[in-house]
Amino acid sequence: MNIGFVSEGPALLIRNKERILVVADLHIGIEADLAAHGWHVASRTEDRLLRLISCIESADPDRLVLLGDVKHNLPKTTRQEFFEIPGFLASIRKIVPFNVVPGNHDTGIARFLKEGELLGKNGAILDGFGYLHGHTVPAPELAGHLIITGHHHPLVAIRDEVGCALRAPAYLLASLDASRLFHNKGDRRRGIQKPGNDRGQTQALFMPAFNECAGFDVVSIVHHPFSPISRAIAAGSAEVFLTDGTCIGPVSTLEEPCVGA
Repeated sequence: MNIGFVSEGPALLIRNKERILVVADLHIGIEADLAAHGWHVASRTEDRLLRLISCIESADPDRLVLLGDVKHNLPKTTRQEFFEIPGFLASIRKIVPFNVVPGNHDTGIARFLKEGELLGKNGAILDGFGYLHGHTVPAPELAGHLIITGHHHPLVAIRDEVGCALRAPAYLLASLDASRLFHNKGDRRRGIQKPGNDRGQTQALFMPAFNECAGFDVVSIVHHPFSPISRAIAAGSAEVFLTDGTCIGPVSTLEEPCVGA
């Protein structure tokens, strides 16, 4: 199996028995939310569609997986989303089959999808990899796999000696404490058995958002986790990669030194 970085996305091409192209967090309709908060910008959904089509044409996948938050507004669906989502998905459907792992913003997304396109909110195994949006506890069968996840919108800030910074979308790769991620005290009280993990270590690859307006610092993701999967990151295991696959190194190298250290 092989993982390729499609930097124009950002997107991943997972090659095993299938060629699966993966993107996360489209957030179609984000401009309507920005307008509601006083930021009036033109919709860039068409630009994002063309960028995604370019990724599909260059990667030539057998299928596309959208890792949740296809839409932006919650709990309702805005006029912009009703107008833009059907055409966006129809354009993709003409080119390649796709699946959606629903995210926390995807209330009502099923109305835009055809039979078989929607996967479970707790994730799914496809061709040997786990796929998850990231806001829920993953299904037990994802244990022991590399879990490709969205939701966190990782962004890296690289600073030089004079304080200038490059801020760019990034991937975060980390080992997970499966005992914290897949079980809780309620499970033990009810006598639920721990899923077997004889397939090996569970890891997660956190994907940057396809929507260029979304980003959250990787250091904050590790030190101030806000999801079941980020709270299970094993201490010291997180590494950062740019969207072209360049390894930046451990998250610890991006932390600002304490004053007087």
